Amino acid sequence: MTTKKPQSMLREASHQIIAGGSAGLVEICLMHPLDVVKTRFQIQRGSSDPNSYKNLSDCFRTIYRNERIFGFYKGILPPILAETPKRAVKFFTFEQYKKLLTLTPLSPGVALSVAGLGAGLTEAVVVNPFEVVKVSLQANRDSFTEQPTSFAQARRIIKADGFGLRGLNKGLTSTLGRHGVFNMIYFGFYFNVKDAIPTSPDPTLEFMRKFAIGLVSGTISSCVNIPFDVAKSRIQGPQPVPGEIKYRTCFQSMTLVYREEGYLALYKGLVPKIMRLGPGGAVMLLVYEYVSGWLQNNW
Repeated sequence: MTTKKPQSMLREASHQIIAGGSAGLVEICLMHPLDVVKTRFQIQRGSSDPNSYKNLSDCFRTIYRNERIFGFYKGILPPILAETPKRAVKFFTFEQYKKLLTLTPLSPGVALSVAGLGAGLTEAVVVNPFEVVKVSLQANRDSFTEQPTSFAQARRIIKADGFGLRGLNKGLTSTLGRHGVFNMIYFGFYFNVKDAIPTSPDPTLEFMRKFAIGLVSGTISSCVNIPFDVAKSRIQGPQPVPGEIKYRTCFQSMTLVYREEGYLALYKGLVPKIMRLGPGGAVMLLVYEYVSGWLQNNW
């Protein structure tokens, strides 16, 4: 009896980590080009920016014309390297927080949202250094062949500013806000709505039911958390004047963007973000559930 329980807990944790890592890897490989486009919109500072994109199609055309197809995959190595541990942490900690919160007087629906918040905050701490490298690479408009590698860029950031909040961990508060808010809504909405809508005996209809709920969940979460995302991109991206730090902290950056560019500037990149994290969020949850189910039945 004493040896069986730890083995069972270890196997459960392994299932969650492998399924979560698989979900993240599939999502990033499918959706990264939209993340590049989203970041480009978020770091440009209004129509006065001579390099500003007019609209979504103009951004796609300009990147393809100047940087070719590989331009859409700039900065993909940091998220690929981070995605397996990042999503593994996200789903594993969500399951653990959910388990702990069943011991509290919180209602099941609220507990799911709080577990999502906790998972998002934990995930943010793991992923932030990778985000700093990714955004700095995505902001580079040189051709793909002239761009530094992810490792060279990381070394450059560390050499210039170190590992702290001005270097490899800058924008941490914005990343905490972005991931915390997103996952609180993402998990809370998905599992509450999924439990409320009856399952279908038809496998195709059941897949579509889960995909639709995941799509709505990712879309709503993206709409709510994007001001944090804009602040993160401004802090981690190139500053307007080289050598001068304009965007310093999360809420200071939001306030500055609002004052200088208006309320809508806090929603820059929303369309490509929804295009990515709407279906991407659905893909992640489905891959996680199906891989987790397969592992439970076969391992």
